[in-house]
Amino acid sequence: MIGESYLGRARKIVGCAIVCAAILPATADAGVRQPLRFFEGRTEMQAVVKVIMKKPYRSRTLGSGRILGDGSLALLQQVYDEGQAPEQRRWAVRQVAPGRYSGSMTDAVGPVSVDEVNGSYRFRFRMKGNLAVEQWLLPAPDGNSAQSKLTVRKYGMKVASSVGTVRRV
Repeated sequence: MIGESYLGRARKIVGCAIVCAAILPATADAGVRQPLRFFEGRTEMQAVVKVIMKKPYRSRTLGSGRILGDGSLALLQQVYDEGQAPEQRRWAVRQVAPGRYSGSMTDAVGPVSVDEVNGSYRFRFRMKGNLAVEQWLLPAPDGNSAQSKLTVRKYGMKVASSVGTVRRV
């Protein structure tokens, strides 16, 4: 049986991953030019999170991003998970090669890697408890939103997932 501390960590991890969607652009065209600028200013993410053996819950994340002098993104987010106290999360992301980004996030263990794949973005990182997170951000044609699909695995087994939308506000 999965313990409460594990489920709490998985819930937190899915929440963290949901905010991954707040890192890159909502259009493939924007991605070619300056993808980090999509999150300059205010963003909002809404999603439904499913954690194994738990009732699905809603998550809302409000972001405030700015581009630093070196071109990297500094993003501060306020995360509101249904039934939980609000949390703050900080991101720092920079481009390391064409179509490749690297950065850090307060809840990740080690680096966050982001790769552009055919106009979409794949995020990968690890969290405490040997949890591996993979998230796909699929830009929408409107240029102001993207769909997020996330999977969290432990020892190769899916333990959590979410589907949501991120938009500029």
